[in-house]
Amino acid sequence: MSSTKTAVITGAAAERGIGQATARSFARKGWAIAILDLDGEAAAQVGARIGEEFDVPAFGAQIDVADEASVTAAQRAVQAEVDGGRLPAVDALANIAGITSPVPFLETDLALWNKVFAVNATGTYLVTKAFLPGLLDRGHGRIVNMSSVSAQRGGGVFGRVPYSAAKAAILGFTKALARELGSSGVTVNAVAPGAVDTNIRVGTTDEIEAAIVRDIPIGRTATTDEIADVIVFLSSDEASYLQGTTIDINGGSHLH
Repeated sequence: MSSTKTAVITGAAAERGIGQATARSFARKGWAIAILDLDGEAAAQVGARIGEEFDVPAFGAQIDVADEASVTAAQRAVQAEVDGGRLPAVDALANIAGITSPVPFLETDLALWNKVFAVNATGTYLVTKAFLPGLLDRGHGRIVNMSSVSAQRGGGVFGRVPYSAAKAAILGFTKALARELGSSGVTVNAVAPGAVDTNIRVGTTDEIEAAIVRDIPIGRTATTDEIADVIVFLSSDEASYLQGTTIDINGGSHLH
């Protein structure tokens, strides 16, 4: 398959994660993919497997989204692939890497608070800042940030106060950057999933899972593919008039 643009996806190595589902959805649409993950070896393996399956150029590398030097190195590694003709130019960035914090507020400490913000909010900032100049130079690009229904309703799914606060920060970041970029040709949008069938909720009880589903009018949790397909849509030409918006994907659990 002839690919003309590359999507960079962070946090895409986990087998049951939204990131890997997003990489597969991009590849299915003919995009080249660059998978960046804290587990660099897994990122390379997943990238190679998806590239072979969908016959698209693929690349995988290590990144610690909370570490500026690591982010810079990852961006340079992707750019080297582009400069070497192994990947087409980067046209989309999906900031998916994140962690949760199902800890009651009075049991949290500053280290947990800082870690959750570092990965979710600061990570989105650092990766976006690293890849945005290339998108602006080309006059075209899509950035999609991963928030959560927890940011809008104050938890109530799995993550609690630090997670909800960090994901809410991403919504403000998305809107402010979208306004700043204006008509540059680069759009910035967010998705806010509700409960999704991923391994981020490993360790919950059957009772907790049943309670989560009871709160969803559709009557089930989302699949990772359902979230991934919305991210890919926001990265498409068809989404060119969406700027600074948040797409809710929650099965009706939060209506506003």
